[in-house]
Amino acid sequence: MLRSGVKLAIFAPLLLGACATALPPGITDSRAGFATVDARTRTATGQQATLTQTREQAAAVNRRVHGLVHQKTISADTAVQVALLNNKGLQASYASIGLSAAEVWQEATPENPVVSVGVLGIGAPELGLYRSLEALIGTNLLSARTRKQRVAVASAAFQEAQLEAVVDTLTLANSTRQAWIEAVGAFETVQYLQRASVAADASSELAARLGETGSLNKAGQAREQAFTAELAGQLARARLNAALAKEDLTRLMGLWGTEVDYYVPDALPALPGRLSVPQSVERAALANRVDLEVAQLGLAATARAFGLTDATRILTDLELVAGVEAEREVEEGDTETVTTPQVELAFAIPIYDSGRARLRRAELAYLQAANVLAERAVNVRSEARAAETDYRSSHRIARHYRDVVVPLRETIEEEALLSYSGMITNTFELLIDTREKLASELEAAEAKRDFWIASANLTAAIYGGGADADGEDVDIELAGGGEAEE
Repeated sequence: MLRSGVKLAIFAPLLLGACATALPPGITDSRAGFATVDARTRTATGQQATLTQTREQAAAVNRRVHGLVHQKTISADTAVQVALLNNKGLQASYASIGLSAAEVWQEATPENPVVSVGVLGIGAPELGLYRSLEALIGTNLLSARTRKQRVAVASAAFQEAQLEAVVDTLTLANSTRQAWIEAVGAFETVQYLQRASVAADASSELAARLGETGSLNKAGQAREQAFTAELAGQLARARLNAALAKEDLTRLMGLWGTEVDYYVPDALPALPGRLSVPQSVERAALANRVDLEVAQLGLAATARAFGLTDATRILTDLELVAGVEAEREVEEGDTETVTTPQVELAFAIPIYDSGRARLRRAELAYLQAANVLAERAVNVRSEARAAETDYRSSHRIARHYRDVVVPLRETIEEEALLSYSGMITNTFELLIDTREKLASELEAAEAKRDFWIASANLTAAIYGGGADADGEDVDIELAGGGEAEE
């Protein structure tokens, strides 16, 4: 049996290196951290986020998506839900949560001890099989000492990864809602231009007949025909824009094959009677913006990393090596084995690198993170104010077209029709009034679309996920945010 001193020498590194560090709850779960994403997504958009990891889950998602879109007219909420279920780029973003959780798990796991065995004097006949046998076990004491700090840094990164996934989700939701608005608005424009095309065709046909009777010169005939031709080109372009806008929506929803045979409405919803805006949009944004929380966590993680750097500034590696050496001694024909415990302590001497450079870099990283957070807070306030101004102003402009401009054009058209019936107004004046009314209706439709875009932007300004969430436009197929409740 080994003597107690020898046992202690062997097992001391194991005991010191295996100091346990508690894992955050659920960190080893395959869905670690996703509950946060789903909860924050439901709060901001009212829709469900889904993590797909198995074939069975993927099949269930496919069936649900098929039921939502196949040959159906979909609403904005349906489009957002399909995108959150089916967008593969979003699923790739969710994988980063699991990668971050695995990093926490790894940092909390003690390092494996290093075992080394050495044999001297192999094959010496007068001494038996060997002269001496050395067995050592080594562990990094500094790693065990700083494990708690490293787990704290990794845990902060894990929380940050969850919130970054929430930002990606809200960004996708907001982009999808806006794409739905653009698509429906484009089809509404097609409807108005088709009506204008009918009036233009009637005008052109009448001009041709009057030209045959000599009542209209060639310039007048050409003017009407040119208008009809130009309107036909505008209608063709509007149909192309509508098809492309629908394709943008299809791409965000991740649809292909027969699933693209869905429909969108031909007109956007009517304007709400009153606006529903938080009493203080700035305060609501500061309380709910996920990207602001990401910046706050980044500052906290940098602070923890600074503490870790400070703890390892002088000694970056401190290893304890312990073991035994068994040596055979031969005296007067007798062989005796002597076992000697060994303990070694290895560390780097900080002659050249005192760690000041690393500490300075950590200090500047913390200062950088603090300024990023401060800038983010200023930008969030500004984005909230701008979104509220756009929302209220767009509503007033759209109501002006709906309640003032279009009714005036309708009155002009009705009076012109009465004058035409009384032989007071000629045919071309009546057609001109009709075309001007349709032009006003197109402007009213555009103003209504701008309002619904502003509505989506307001929600993104409060919860996050807008194009300016990271200070630049989003250049991946992701988006977020929901429409403001009316």
